[in-house]
Amino acid sequence: MVNKSKKEQILRVASELFNKQGIRATGVDQVVAESKVAKMTLYNHFPSKDELVLSYLKRQDEQWRDWFESSVDRRGGTPQNRLLAVYDVLGEWFVAPDFTGCAFIKTASEFSDDNHPYFVASHQYKVYLRDYIASLVEQCNVKQSQMLASTLYMLVEGAIMTYMLQTEPEAAVHAREAAQILIQQLS
Repeated sequence: MVNKSKKEQILRVASELFNKQGIRATGVDQVVAESKVAKMTLYNHFPSKDELVLSYLKRQDEQWRDWFESSVDRRGGTPQNRLLAVYDVLGEWFVAPDFTGCAFIKTASEFSDDNHPYFVASHQYKVYLRDYIASLVEQCNVKQSQMLASTLYMLVEGAIMTYMLQTEPEAAVHAREAAQILIQQLS
């Protein structure tokens, strides 16, 4: 019988290490040591480091989606307000004590071959984010909705990268202001 709590413990520790150090810099031996489990226990749950990393990316995707969408939804209001709330939620994320940057941007930068499974998983997440923003734009009934959705997505990614690289406290605020101008011009 597989011990779910050990699996969870391993995945939690691996996630913390991958987020802080990167995937390449984190070895299985470190995950085993910091999880306080036997190496065989890790391999019983995750037959390879690849399986562990893909499980980590899947969890990051699921947790972030749930948190992000529910945070935007809680703000309610008009479709335009929900779209602008995307940037407010980003701002909250940036200042969270456990913020270590975007796991998918960091993973894609470590594994840039577009056929690598880690890159593919990261790309799939970014497609979700782009499509989520596009769905919010569609609810706004604006002109040039595809162009607006693409631009607002780039503002999201730009805010994330700006905060990750420069810890610019106003990154999300500036992105929100630019988004608001665009939405108003196309309404």
